[in-house]
Amino acid sequence: MSAPPVAVVTGASRGVGRGIASALFTEGYVVYATGRTVEDADLPAGVVRLRCDHRHDAETEAAFARVHAEQGRIDVLVNSAWGGYERMVEGGQFTWPAPFWEQPLWRWEAMFQAGVRAAYAASRLAAPAMVAAGRGLIVNISYWAARKHMGNAVYGASKAAADALSRDMAHELRPHGVAALSLYPGLVRTEAVLAAAALGHLDVTGSESPELTGHVVAALHRDPALLTRSGVVQVVAALARGYGLRDVDGRSPDPLTLETA
Repeated sequence: MSAPPVAVVTGASRGVGRGIASALFTEGYVVYATGRTVEDADLPAGVVRLRCDHRHDAETEAAFARVHAEQGRIDVLVNSAWGGYERMVEGGQFTWPAPFWEQPLWRWEAMFQAGVRAAYAASRLAAPAMVAAGRGLIVNISYWAARKHMGNAVYGASKAAADALSRDMAHELRPHGVAALSLYPGLVRTEAVLAAAALGHLDVTGSESPELTGHVVAALHRDPALLTRSGVVQVVAALARGYGLRDVDGRSPDPLTLETA
């Protein structure tokens, strides 16, 4: 009997990352979940929690060193850690949709340091084991803001950078049988989204559970044609339909498109 696959999910304290870690655990993976507050996260008891602030290389390196020491392999890496969503209101002003010349500079640093750079740093620590094994999957959680204006210019630039990172990593990993891609969830029922919906600010009709993305990641990893998807942006709901998956509520969410996002 073969050993269960090993997955690392960054930014798993809450939101999409938490859902991915939970879903992969139910799919039979050995799951290591990282995050600044992951010790308090609502995760299955069997998920290994690694307290890690991915803005600090030493903490990221320590987390991956533990995975390698305990498992000797990493089959799937999901980069879900991202910064810049905090402090959307400053001094009574909602700065998220402000034009670029009015955006706080800290938001750029947060999205690129805790987002794009964090994904790069984690990927370079996971890739050698995957290359040695001749198979593996790196997923960068991204969004349609990479392709159209959504919210602000900083958000768009950082998501476009994540997609470019996925594309170019895929090019370099392909000769070794390892896949890398960007994955776009739809409107996900995260803690923040549900809080906004409770206040009447969001309509969550047709939304996705955080776990759906995790089940799609597992289906991707099992797919014998995985390398044909490498380097190409993938949409969670579209993949779910293609793989015959339904969400935890039994529904099949409509995939977002460039026009409907």
